[in-house]
Amino acid sequence: MPSPPDPPAEQHLSLELQGLVQGVGFRPHVVRLALLHGLRGTVANSSRGVQLELEGSRPALEAFRHSLLNKPPARARIDHEICRWQPMHASSAGGVRILEPQTEGNGTAPVSPDLAICPCCLEELRDPSNRRHAYPFISCTDCGPRYSVVERLPFEREHTSFRHFLLCEQCRSEFSDPADRRFHAQTISCSACGPELRWDGKPISSAAGIQAAAAALAEGGIVALQGVGGFQLLVDPTNTEALQRLRQRKGRPHKPLALLASCDWMESHCRSHAGERELWHGPTAPIVLLRRSPDQPAGIAAEVAGSSPWLGVMRASSGLQQLLLEACGGVVVATSANHSGEPLCANADADAATLGELADHVLSHTLPVLNRIDDSVQRWAAGGSLTLRLGRGLAPVALPHPSSNAGSLGLGAQIKGAVALQTASHRLLSPDLGDLSSVAGATHHQRTCRDWLQRHGLRLSHLACDQHPGYSASAWAAQLAEREQLPLSAVQHHHAHLLAVMAEHRIAGPALGVAWDGAGQGDDGSLWGGEALAITPDGYRRIAHLRPWPLPGGERAQREPRRAALGLLLEAYGPSWRERLAPLPNLSWRTAFSDNELQVLEQSVWRGLNAPRSSSIGRLFDAVAALLGLAQCCSYEAQAALALEALALEALEHPSETACQLELPQQRRDASSPWQWNWQPLLEQLLEALAQNTPAPQLALAFHQALAQAIAALARAEGCEDLLLAGGCFQNALLLELSISALKQQGCRALWPQQLPCNDAALPIGQLLAAESVSINRAAPRAESHVPGRRR
Repeated sequence: MPSPPDPPAEQHLSLELQGLVQGVGFRPHVVRLALLHGLRGTVANSSRGVQLELEGSRPALEAFRHSLLNKPPARARIDHEICRWQPMHASSAGGVRILEPQTEGNGTAPVSPDLAICPCCLEELRDPSNRRHAYPFISCTDCGPRYSVVERLPFEREHTSFRHFLLCEQCRSEFSDPADRRFHAQTISCSACGPELRWDGKPISSAAGIQAAAAALAEGGIVALQGVGGFQLLVDPTNTEALQRLRQRKGRPHKPLALLASCDWMESHCRSHAGERELWHGPTAPIVLLRRSPDQPAGIAAEVAGSSPWLGVMRASSGLQQLLLEACGGVVVATSANHSGEPLCANADADAATLGELADHVLSHTLPVLNRIDDSVQRWAAGGSLTLRLGRGLAPVALPHPSSNAGSLGLGAQIKGAVALQTASHRLLSPDLGDLSSVAGATHHQRTCRDWLQRHGLRLSHLACDQHPGYSASAWAAQLAEREQLPLSAVQHHHAHLLAVMAEHRIAGPALGVAWDGAGQGDDGSLWGGEALAITPDGYRRIAHLRPWPLPGGERAQREPRRAALGLLLEAYGPSWRERLAPLPNLSWRTAFSDNELQVLEQSVWRGLNAPRSSSIGRLFDAVAALLGLAQCCSYEAQAALALEALALEALEHPSETACQLELPQQRRDASSPWQWNWQPLLEQLLEALAQNTPAPQLALAFHQALAQAIAALARAEGCEDLLLAGGCFQNALLLELSISALKQQGCRALWPQQLPCNDAALPIGQLLAAESVSINRAAPRAESHVPGRRR
């Protein structure tokens, strides 16, 4: 008989994996998978990712590698693999061990976003027989705080704020047992060894703390709750007086307030389809914009969301939120604990004065929040999620991009501040840091920059910012570049918008894109915001824009749609604008100004005083909303545009026999000039339709359709197969979907932000791309900063 074949020779496999591989249960998964394939060796976190050293037969190692790369843990993402095969020289001990982290080199490993409470932990939280029953800080390898508690890399317990809590014997046993689902879970704890609650600064048991907060809310109080990433202000959503006090204290008179709700409440009070429900139940647990249910009373006071057809609803992201939610009957208002325009409160002691001004009581805990982060906001559009605010659960974003330009920093814009950092392996984008107009906001932004550089062990090598010199981030960039002798790239606003889309979709260019938003400084000094740009490796070329018109009062026009409408009428009809409105005696916009206000504003336009010219689609939304009587003065960004979108949806849901069509034609002087979308025919058609008493919902829908058709006409004229869509106007789901559909009908593919926000919070990523075209060896500019693509 032939002798049996020799067993396969054993080999040594070295694997270095980069991507989202820390804080997602990756090493426990490796240990279990390796044991399943009969392998031996070690696995460890490193500054770059995860390092594996495994031994076994070549077939077993190959099978292990294939399974790991194709089916990693649910929240993991492998972006890069370095694989080395070697002969085995000396056999290691049996099993697979998790080693102490390797900390040499720069920290290129991305930090995982915070993960909302998972179904298994939720089940344990409710199980009276489980030792973590009703434990507010329950977590495992699949859920719990990550970014909000990390101080440095690699992601290990001793590198987070959990280092203050030594594991008890039982938790240590779970942590060390490969068969336990909390095996090497860095954020686990229990009532014997974990954080403790504080009620108004004094220690309190979990049960008593939950009961005290629920009782205070039932009595009409405002409670500040320390959630994941910072404090939320909670209030009973049926208590009108309490809601009014909350709005007065925050300085937030009209903007809708978010709700923290149970699944039962959400399903009975909101209309949702499968995609929206998947988004709501998912591990990021964002605030999701959902339509109100038409056949179910809202069960909340009008002060929560006014007449908006949408409610912003989120599920509990932590055990503490879940316990309090259940104690309050399944729904509470949960809004950011801050004065409007200022950073989120995150530390009970350092922010005690602000919390005292905002809330009647404070339910805090002893786990420090190291990186404050607000709740994410998303909606469903065009078959997927659309990010409106990048926050808890979604940020930081890590876009794979190896680069030798590590240390390059994008500083963003102003209203939606953010930071982007280039490491050796990724472009990292911070959460939305809020408005940088206040001293506190600018300080928070600058501190975040320093913390990120320190966490990743990087020296600043290049700065990129918006070219608007009045933005606080731009001013700080100029000072820093001067002081540190660093190169600085000042990037045009809409160029950065489109570059961010290219980064997300990994497009090298050239490309053609439409960037529509509120305003950004243009190369000619005017306020751009209705742009189409051809992107090239060297910069961009403006190929189309909305016809400019004056905005009386400058910055005030950004919050007063009535001014945008006045500027439009003055540009279109000159001093005879009143005669043009004579057929519309009942136009509500006419009463938006006093006679004296009108006289002053008219003179300012004729004299060119504080009436900058703008090509902004966002301001065109405002003007149309004002003429339709939806909003004359606004207290928050995009208030008028949201009202216009809501009105247009009414027309879709309740079709009218009244036909209505508006047009936004494109024109140009000659073949070498940019196209110009001329709003005057649209304005004329709108006024005529109003004179004929055309229903306002039909006009709102026709306006959205006109914009989408204008985009399609440009793509047709330019013969493009792909078109980028970027800018805050595409937070409007109806506009986005109509535009995508119109482009698709003529064989053009739309590309828009899905992982990144389409608003200004994505600008730092685009700024990093622009900076890559600039030599990092260039001396820091003093008199003039480089503006990519600007014609001189």
